[in-house]
Amino acid sequence: MNAPDRNSRREMDADPTRSLGTCCRSLGRWRWAGALGGLAACLMTVAAGNAAPVTTAVLLDDMTGLAGMAEFPDPPYTCKQFSSYDRASKSPAENWFANNDCGNYLRIEDRSGRKEYVMMDAAGPGAVVRIWSANPAGTLRIYLDGADAPALETPMSDLLGGKFAGLPRPLSGEYSKGWNLYFPIPYAKHCKITSDAGNFYYHLNYRTYPAGTAVESFKLGQLKTLAGRIDQLAAALAKPQGDDPHADAQSQAWELQLQPGEAVRRRIGGPKAITHVMMSLTGGEREAALRGVLLKVTFDGNLAVVAPLGDFFGSAPGINAFATLPLGMTAEGQMRSDWFMPFRESAEIELINTGKDAVLLNGEVSLADYQWKSTSMYFHAKWRAQFDVPSRPMQDWNYLTATGKGVFAGASFAIDNPVKGWWGEGDEKIYVDGETFPSHFGTGTEDYYGYAWCWPGLFTHAYHSQSRCDGPGNYGRTSVNRFHIIDRIPFTRDFKFDMELWHSDSLCKVNMAVVAYWYAQAAASDGFAVPTASELVVRPMNAFVRPHVAGAIEGESLKILHVTGTADAQDWDGASGGRHLWWHAGMKPGDSLTLALPAPKAGKYQLRGRFLYAPDYGIHQFAVNGHKAGEPIDFYRDKVEPAAEIDFGVFELVAGDNTFSATITGANAKAIKTYMLGLDYLRLVPVP
Repeated sequence: MNAPDRNSRREMDADPTRSLGTCCRSLGRWRWAGALGGLAACLMTVAAGNAAPVTTAVLLDDMTGLAGMAEFPDPPYTCKQFSSYDRASKSPAENWFANNDCGNYLRIEDRSGRKEYVMMDAAGPGAVVRIWSANPAGTLRIYLDGADAPALETPMSDLLGGKFAGLPRPLSGEYSKGWNLYFPIPYAKHCKITSDAGNFYYHLNYRTYPAGTAVESFKLGQLKTLAGRIDQLAAALAKPQGDDPHADAQSQAWELQLQPGEAVRRRIGGPKAITHVMMSLTGGEREAALRGVLLKVTFDGNLAVVAPLGDFFGSAPGINAFATLPLGMTAEGQMRSDWFMPFRESAEIELINTGKDAVLLNGEVSLADYQWKSTSMYFHAKWRAQFDVPSRPMQDWNYLTATGKGVFAGASFAIDNPVKGWWGEGDEKIYVDGETFPSHFGTGTEDYYGYAWCWPGLFTHAYHSQSRCDGPGNYGRTSVNRFHIIDRIPFTRDFKFDMELWHSDSLCKVNMAVVAYWYAQAAASDGFAVPTASELVVRPMNAFVRPHVAGAIEGESLKILHVTGTADAQDWDGASGGRHLWWHAGMKPGDSLTLALPAPKAGKYQLRGRFLYAPDYGIHQFAVNGHKAGEPIDFYRDKVEPAAEIDFGVFELVAGDNTFSATITGANAKAIKTYMLGLDYLRLVPVP
């Protein structure tokens, strides 16, 4: 955006020894930040080739150590994903948006007289860091280092549902229909994961270390020997909000008023690290104000944070209560960040009010001493939005494209959906270091965010949340996030994250906004632009009025002259006008439905119509004024979908009401025998 002129900007550059609060009318309150506990104090790293191996105990610190996010991993590793994505997706030119994402495996093995569906088969050294499913099934077995006996064997729903001894919630559990396990399972040589049941969705995220890295493989007994640390970890993840976990950090409160068009800037000398931020906003309409105040942060001369204030804190628009490890909001309006943000020489923080109302900001910032290292990285958080995006053609919508060396840390996503239908069939596609096929290929947008089945229920967890879903269904504004902490994704050359826009409704348009969070060394670059003031607005959330097909005589509008069973209107997003006539309830072969078919004047007309397919629909013979209209038509399909428009032929019609009837003649052998019918519309085309 264009910055306000210098006269409207309050310069806050000052001696680095002066406090942020002093320059912003400090409330004069200093305090030492409390400690979350030794578990979250720092990230333990072990250099490849050292005597100390990567162990389960070492990896536990990766689950809460946000300071370690700011250092490139040592030993280095890659992070990839196995999933049940549709294998028909070969390339952008071949079935790229295929959506049969359930029940796909590497292979099926016969083992000890049973079938095992292989989800993961990877050489080590490495570690499994996340397992997700929408519908866990069967007994899950984890085989390590080529052993015939599994290192872990349990019902998959127990392991992912918080019922496995030693791995309590929130390390595992069901959240809004999504089943997640966040717990490291290291292996020295090899890992294979199977289930003895098929037909389920899954993700398996895993690290691979360089050959020669010493890794101590997981053993089930470690859950007992590490029980105290695991309980401490579970407690920290269960309540991630709180005081700054960095014991050496100093924090100070401040208050600041911003007039419309006004900007405030503050420079802080280094080397330091911002460890904890608390902020609240009052004044004006809250949703508009949180989107209209732009936050910009520069570290050592590099613009690293560009985001609307509310969006930066992980949910938008407005205040939507949630609590994750790095970010959170309370219902009272307090916003929290615990991202670790180091800098070597200086940090410059700028707040710009692009809105129409004055706002009052109250905040608290903590700073800690920091020793810059060769592995140190800068924090980044940048926002992009796109409005009135058509749902067709399907597309890969970019979250982040970056070059350089760094670590991807997560995303917050917000969407305005004008219909009740599901907007998120799209899969994540993540490319690392020149990959031409994504090493993360998901099974649905909600699956990436850790829930499932387009479920509108709100939830919050240390690593992910759905903090807003207006409803009914998936109508309105939805806000979700996921943070990659133990499953962070390092890159050494480049990184690209696309999310498919795969909407169930082919006619609507959506608004989308994302904040991507990552760490990178100074030479890194990205494709984000500073948003303009016209983009920093919350657009009205209007209901979508589904268009009618030109010339359609809507099925639900036709007068019913005779019916066996029940015929009434039913909403369906794919129908002309959003509704169709549904004939159902207590039907059998020989039963019929007769409708009045109005003609504007006497004459010959070509009759056309569109119907629905479904698993429980029947075979029907149609007639016009008692004359057969073609042969019986089978409306069975294994899922609900629209039929192509049917040409019934040419008929002589009288002015006013004629009759159009459907008689049940049977059902497909594969169909559920309820013989139903769905009529979207009829169309009369005059014949000269």
